[in-house]
Amino acid sequence: MSAPVWNGKDDVTTTAALIVAAGRGTRAGGSLPKQWRPLAGRRVIDHAVAAFVRSPRIGPICLVLHPDDLDYAAAFRQAGHIVALGGATRSASVRNGLDALTGLGVTRVLIHDAARPCISAGLIGSVTDALDHTPGAAPALAVTDALWTGAEGRVTGTRDRTGLYRAQTPQGFHFDAIRAAHAAHPEAAADDVAVARAAGLDVSIVPGEERNLKVTHPGDFARAERILGGSMDIRTGNGFDVHRFGPGDHVTLCGIAVPHDRGLQGHSDADVGMHAVTDAIYGALADGDIGQHFPPSDPQWKGAESHIFLSHAVALAGERGFTITHADCTLICEHPKIGPHAPAMRAEMARIMGLSPDRVSVKATTSEKLGFTGRGEGIAALATATLVAA
Repeated sequence: MSAPVWNGKDDVTTTAALIVAAGRGTRAGGSLPKQWRPLAGRRVIDHAVAAFVRSPRIGPICLVLHPDDLDYAAAFRQAGHIVALGGATRSASVRNGLDALTGLGVTRVLIHDAARPCISAGLIGSVTDALDHTPGAAPALAVTDALWTGAEGRVTGTRDRTGLYRAQTPQGFHFDAIRAAHAAHPEAAADDVAVARAAGLDVSIVPGEERNLKVTHPGDFARAERILGGSMDIRTGNGFDVHRFGPGDHVTLCGIAVPHDRGLQGHSDADVGMHAVTDAIYGALADGDIGQHFPPSDPQWKGAESHIFLSHAVALAGERGFTITHADCTLICEHPKIGPHAPAMRAEMARIMGLSPDRVSVKATTSEKLGFTGRGEGIAALATATLVAA
């Protein structure tokens, strides 16, 4: 496995999220483990991860994946997350995740099941706050229904529901305490609260949420779809930019230097493609354009590399609680030829935005010799970005 990597949040370093996604989920049906199945336009696991990415309370995020699912690991690492290898049991998987987080300065950890995609920012905050007063905290809902025992389709008895709770995740702990508890409890356990209590740790109950369901059976997908679909805020923004040709021996497009007998002129590095995508993100946020955030009248931005602008737009989207799910950029020019360089452009744009390359499109067209692009006077770019918030 690769060494841990974390992309860092400047204001958060000590609270980590550990998302357990190594199960096979056979009761949910389907040809894929439930965490990889589509749900409300994304995969189940993507919703869980996005909730912790959006939270200002969470720093590093570690995902524990089954050995058969490591093809998914590269995209998570590219987004700045840590990936650990799953074990034979859930407890073993959690231990591996805790080991992967060791040495990063983590003092608290929230352990969450990837199969709970409807986790809210409020619940993440409640569990985190509770750790100010106790070494362990977990959300739960009091059992309100009558409880029966049964066999062969018949009721065989009743049980008192007083003091019974339905456990949920994320279950939060002081990091060193839960790591020591797992080390002393190598056998399987129902959840991390069981491990903590076996080690004598006090665990407080935080009010859970009905929406925080665990996708277990086929019908749960429809319930989760209704929850996520009803609260989904989708934004789309457009960006358009133009730069004229001038002296030079290359053009910078979507972060890639492309050899050409002329360069593009502009106050910055004149990366017309990156500028269009940046403005598309600002547009989706209804927050102006590059010129407002980085005025050309300010000399500090003269000759600046455009990844500075794009990174700012991406960070701003995160601060506002949005995840960028897709970006599409069309470069309009007669020359140079874009096709041979498009894969590298996609990869570089995806790297800067923290996306997998399959969520970034870079393509080109001509204007059929019409207009300033047709006359070879410059290059234009048109971009669209899609942002989603819970």
